[in-house]
Amino acid sequence: MYNVGMYGGSFNPLHLGHIRCIIEAANQCKELHIIISCGVNRKEIPPRIRYRWIYQVTKHIGNVRIHFLEDDATDKIAYSKEYWHTDAQKVKDMIGKPIDVVFCGSDYDENSFWKQCYPESELYIIKRNGISSTEIRKNPYANWDSIPNVVREYYTKKVLLIGGESTGKSTLTINLANYYNTNYVDEVGREISMRSGTDRLMLPSDFTDILLTHKMNELEAVKHSNKVLFIDTDCLITRFYIDFLDDPQNDKERNKALADAISNINRYDLVFYLEPDVEFVQDGDRSEVIASDREKYGNQIKKLFDERGIKYISIGGSYHERFLRVTSEVDKLLGINRME
Repeated sequence: MYNVGMYGGSFNPLHLGHIRCIIEAANQCKELHIIISCGVNRKEIPPRIRYRWIYQVTKHIGNVRIHFLEDDATDKIAYSKEYWHTDAQKVKDMIGKPIDVVFCGSDYDENSFWKQCYPESELYIIKRNGISSTEIRKNPYANWDSIPNVVREYYTKKVLLIGGESTGKSTLTINLANYYNTNYVDEVGREISMRSGTDRLMLPSDFTDILLTHKMNELEAVKHSNKVLFIDTDCLITRFYIDFLDDPQNDKERNKALADAISNINRYDLVFYLEPDVEFVQDGDRSEVIASDREKYGNQIKKLFDERGIKYISIGGSYHERFLRVTSEVDKLLGINRME
């Protein structure tokens, strides 16, 4: 058992090879210090995100300490021997006690800078299976099995489906989730709007509940998605329906302000607007007012997104044509070539 050990890297991103090294190193030390190398002049994943990943996978261990080490090299080639020794001294100062062992993966050997910069420490090489942060950055979706669950949320793409009533959003959302073997965020408005047995007697607080519940469902779902998350409706669609509320309390503006605030923090990788060119199906609680002029109200929805600079792809045609068009775009997003 070593007293003090050190394991360093950029963890850009953290992958399962790193986790193997962290576990093996922590098992053999009274203290393990993990050093996150941060290039302030390099395009890297934000340091705080990397810190959280490592914290989440080590917080149960108890003997791990995490440190940031910043440098101003523009790329790894510019990270010269001068940096090696200067930064090694910074690490020694941060830890503040003799480092008994320096751990590294088998992508390094006995002649690496680890040995040159920490000659007084034992070098312990942990066998790794060739997982590469560089390859993950190039194509995270082709290397998905090498990405820890705690990191996958960072790479998960979010695809939003919007449109008016009876345009096939809900069915298409579920079909897409099944096709890509992932999960989805269901529209919460339908259930909440029927708390009085009819949407004509909704309360302003129902819209507040819809807006907040839908966003919280999205935040939770993205943590457990397989490369992509499909989302049925968003806060701006809810904002559109607020105007249909007979509101004696005159709380519409407050809910609209909440919808706008949520929209300001929402980020989607693809947005699909489903055109109202399929047959309207009345399932008992859909608005006959909207059904009477679907194009007019559809354009009002589009305007909400246009005014905020949110780009969307309009999808029309049959249900089958819609599915084929959306999957083609999602495949491009994920780098999937189904002809291979």
